[in-house]
Amino acid sequence: MSILIKNGYVINGNGVNNGIKDIFIDNGLIAEINEDLHMKADTVIDATGLHVFPGFVDAHCHLRDPGFEYKEDIKSGTRSAAQGGFTSVACMPNTDPVADNKAVISYIINKAKHEGVVNVFPIGAVTKNQKGEFLADIGEMKQAGAVALSDDGRPVLSASLMRKAVQYASAFDLTVISHCEDLSLVEHGSMNEGYMSTVLGLPGIPHEAEEVMVAREILLSEGLNIPIHIAHVSTKTSVALIRDAKRRGVKITCETCPHYFSLTDEAVTGYDTNAKVNPPLRTEEDRIAIIQGLADDTIDIIATDHAPHHQDEKNVEFNLAANGISGFETAFGLCSTYLLKPGVLTLERFVDKIAVNPSRLLKIKRGTLKRGDAADVTICDLERPVQVDVKKFYSKGKNSPYDGKSLIGTVEYTIVSGKPIVMKQEPVTPEEGV
Repeated sequence: MSILIKNGYVINGNGVNNGIKDIFIDNGLIAEINEDLHMKADTVIDATGLHVFPGFVDAHCHLRDPGFEYKEDIKSGTRSAAQGGFTSVACMPNTDPVADNKAVISYIINKAKHEGVVNVFPIGAVTKNQKGEFLADIGEMKQAGAVALSDDGRPVLSASLMRKAVQYASAFDLTVISHCEDLSLVEHGSMNEGYMSTVLGLPGIPHEAEEVMVAREILLSEGLNIPIHIAHVSTKTSVALIRDAKRRGVKITCETCPHYFSLTDEAVTGYDTNAKVNPPLRTEEDRIAIIQGLADDTIDIIATDHAPHHQDEKNVEFNLAANGISGFETAFGLCSTYLLKPGVLTLERFVDKIAVNPSRLLKIKRGTLKRGDAADVTICDLERPVQVDVKKFYSKGKNSPYDGKSLIGTVEYTIVSGKPIVMKQEPVTPEEGV
């Protein structure tokens, strides 16, 4: 199958081939990028007025498969990812059974090949059954196809075990992604500790619960001289700690999520469980610090932490509700509205954070547009307004605090390995050739 993309404004993180260009795709690869191409193609896309990006790469999501398919499965999750412009996703291991062995890693990869519409890269657990007691079979998971390690959803509380994990993972060229949460400080908290938790009468989670673990990982990374990646950074002090560590040359990287630069704990008003996440939404001061961290490259990656849940797990009292936001399909609109439109990020640096850097973290050959690359392409309209409607989500998870919110910026086309998955915002059906 061949595709010719005409007259789109191409944006690459490295600046190469930027500008109004045509892209010719053939046999799943980018065959040519240049001006005024006239190859014969099976499909021609007029991208006039649109921006052409490398396919977005999500380094942190939850597909819930195996074990929690009532929340999401690989078919629905990858379709949702494609609607959001993501051509590659890395799924966390907190499934049932936990992805802590080669059998589960292989299951995810094989099922994604048969039912998925985007590239799926499994992340293996750091510890067996994510219990934080014994290291998982890291070498076997690497051999089966795991691209990183994390006990996301639970922290590795033992510093000694975390240190061993980082050393052992490094021997297999895998990065450990740390869920930074001191459970002794969290206790029974369900939202950020502060003014809003007091007003609502909800038990709070202090910001230190995240920050002391961030500090620990920085010290471990510095002492070992081995990279550690910090997941879902949410506080001002976490950003400051990471910024200072990077200035010292520590091999620390980190990510944040759209909800941390677009919402505060005021979103919990009315006990809205769709705004319940882990780590919790913080204050306006923290939100601004996250934006500043993105602007000065303290924060390397924008990840969704897509966490779909069944409505019965959210339609309960706040303290009992599950944590998480269904994030694939609102990610680009939030980035465009809160980062691109205000000029926080240039388009090139946005591509770094949503395509280039995630690919580098996971060590996958994605995230750029150049001749010979796999043809993963996302085409967006930066000016088109959209109103979020969770009923139209392709994800099974309708849990989003953005329902009804107006955003600017839409994903118009998603192409994965040369196959059109989304065309003019609509999914391409198997009958149409996917």
